[in-house]
Amino acid sequence: MVQRPRRLRSSQVLRNMVRETRMSADSLIYPMFVAEGTNVKEEITSMPGQFRYSLDRMNEALCELEEAGVSAVMFFGIPLHKDEMGSGAFDRDGIVQQALRRAKDAHPGLLLLADLCMCEYTSHGHCGILCGQEVDNDKTLACLQKIAVSQAQAGADMIAPSDMMDGRVAAIRGALDEAGFSNIPIMAYSAKFASSFYGPFRDAAQSAPGFGDRKSYQMDFHNRREAKKEILLDVAEGADIVMIKPAMCYGDLIREAKEITQVPVAAYSVSGEYAMVKAAAAAGFVDEEKIMCEMAAGAYRAGADIYITYYAKELAKCMREGKMG
Repeated sequence: MVQRPRRLRSSQVLRNMVRETRMSADSLIYPMFVAEGTNVKEEITSMPGQFRYSLDRMNEALCELEEAGVSAVMFFGIPLHKDEMGSGAFDRDGIVQQALRRAKDAHPGLLLLADLCMCEYTSHGHCGILCGQEVDNDKTLACLQKIAVSQAQAGADMIAPSDMMDGRVAAIRGALDEAGFSNIPIMAYSAKFASSFYGPFRDAAQSAPGFGDRKSYQMDFHNRREAKKEILLDVAEGADIVMIKPAMCYGDLIREAKEITQVPVAAYSVSGEYAMVKAAAAAGFVDEEKIMCEMAAGAYRAGADIYITYYAKELAKCMREGKMG
């Protein structure tokens, strides 16, 4: 036989040399929940090993991230007060704004991202301003602009809108530019699907909708061409990075995004993916570390440049120690 593919698999050194997918801790983003209150480090029942942190305890997690080699964190806020307008999302002293200022002062080397959405802040749990039982797209855009500027003023290095309103990237880009933040990039949740994988996150962020669902603005997971349309629209409106969410079942769309754009592609390994691995590992059915690494490799192999994951610290350690498989 002239062709023997096994020749290049004969030793670990050789396998490492010809490995096609290479991963770096520099590409990891850790999603972090910050809550109002004091002395709060509350484990999330549906996400073992993940916590809600109050501002006075937040530094513990940020130090652990830096020590692990993770250089980026994305904040999700859990306010005590919610209202119909989600006003806490753009309050100068809102929970995320306070977290950004504190983290910027204490950890200037970290890249700080702010998730931009209203579901954690609205009394009804939807991602925008309601008109009756429906989310009013265009009224919501004005609120998203206020939130983006507020987050940038607080020290966000990147804004990540996750609401899935039409036209939001252009609206946010215009507001940031007008406010003097033309250098702040936008990482758009471009293809964000109405997924059952979000259940544990909604528990963690206390953001489940009070009625109905989010299928009128989050995407139908059956649709591939629509995902491409959303991705291309976001790039045309000024997105600097596009994101696919969730990651594990959407590798085909990560690949599509990579092929049809010239911007970096992020994949968000969401709470349900994390919780399933944790549950299976606790039952002794899988090797948690190996599954974690294989899932990450799958996202990178599909084309992800950036990986958002609750396993960021653990993955960084595996990458550093050469344990990615």
